[in-house]
Amino acid sequence: MSNDRQENQVHGHDVMHMMVASGKTYTKEMLRGEILERFGEQTRFYTCSASNMTADELILFLEGKGKFDSQEDGFTTSPSSICDH
Repeated sequence: MSNDRQENQVHGHDVMHMMVASGKTYTKEMLRGEILERFGEQTRFYTCSASNMTADELILFLEGKGKFDSQEDGFTTSPSSICDH
């Protein structure tokens, strides 16, 4: 049986905007939970240079690109880390 339902595709910027708007400091687990709650477990994420990522893959991707600002108890992101193209 095939599943013909098209998966949701969300840009990584939307996750970063969610983080900025929340004003929270995140751990990877906290961020993963909020991503899944807001966008759903079946959602896949894309960025300017990568696609079809799970929430966990997106978090690792953003971390690797230096998009997170380390804090004592986790990390945040800032509007200046979000490219605008």
